[in-house]
Amino acid sequence: MTGTRVDLDPENTARDLVSLVLTLVELVRQLLERQAVRRLDQADLTPDQEERLGTALMHLDRAMNDLCAHHGLRREDLNLDLGPLGPLLAY
Repeated sequence: MTGTRVDLDPENTARDLVSLVLTLVELVRQLLERQAVRRLDQADLTPDQEERLGTALMHLDRAMNDLCAHHGLRREDLNLDLGPLGPLLAY
């Protein structure tokens, strides 16, 4: 291992942690959205369930926008490059 120094700045560390947490929340949100679309395509939801699911996903999407704005992040900032696997999040 080479003698590379890592400079830790408490402000950046906190922002990086928030970014990581929001990345995980966004990943789960996208997975839930895909699951919802699959269930809609299979037509195994009642109209009331479809309405509640759509409303919940819209609220979650809005909350993600608010959290990102509050912490000075964009959704694109949350995406991780997994190298040969490509990006973590779908945009």
